[in-house]
Amino acid sequence: QLDMTVLPLSYAGGQQPAYNLTLMPGLVKNHDHAARLSASPFMEALEAKMAEDDVMVLVHGYLAGGFAGKDKCITKPADVEGLQTRAAGKAFEQMLAGAGASIASMASSEIYNAMQTGVLDAANTSSSSFVSYRIYEQVKCYTPAGDVALWFMYQPLLMNKSTFDGLTEAQQQALLAASEKAEAFYLEEAKKEDAASVDVFREAGVEIAEMTSEDFDAWRELAKETSYKAFLEEVADGQDLLDKALAVE
Repeated sequence: QLDMTVLPLSYAGGQQPAYNLTLMPGLVKNHDHAARLSASPFMEALEAKMAEDDVMVLVHGYLAGGFAGKDKCITKPADVEGLQTRAAGKAFEQMLAGAGASIASMASSEIYNAMQTGVLDAANTSSSSFVSYRIYEQVKCYTPAGDVALWFMYQPLLMNKSTFDGLTEAQQQALLAASEKAEAFYLEEAKKEDAASVDVFREAGVEIAEMTSEDFDAWRELAKETSYKAFLEEVADGQDLLDKALAVE
């Protein structure tokens, strides 16, 4: 039995499809918006589902990511048409396919070689993966998570609920107090991770592109027809959850 873990919640989307909303395009615009989502009725509804699985959230947090193009910049849907593209997450694959991209599924650790051998034209992954896998050596243009970003993944610190309930009140309070500090730290560090990735790509001579609010809206309209549609077909109370997420300003 595992007491605590840091886990992208969407990884458990196979057994609880509602969790797929935590890696869904167009629901989060930037890190501050992500923090508001974490404190919203949308997250409360997801936490109620987690509780049924005897899981609770200690620390909420989202990580962001962007796009990189081997030969060109990617900011709007038209930019990926006809490109062999690697996306992070099923919902992003559905949306990019809707934009006319050919989807190549692979681990982020395989992006470098796939670009080097000409198998891949574009990729979407987290800011930290773009840096740690040295993707800046293979691309001409990078669209990072900035004031507006499309790719956000909810990756909380989870705890087994029964384990938490079995602690003394003093122990519980200590954990909750530490969680509050950790959550504030997580938010700041996640922002820094995005900014640091821009510096690394820029230093490597890669062009930096920016996604505008108009670009974001175009992706979201596409997501409504693709990813959201597929999600709603799979989850009985999906519309209610999606509405709650979209209601967060």
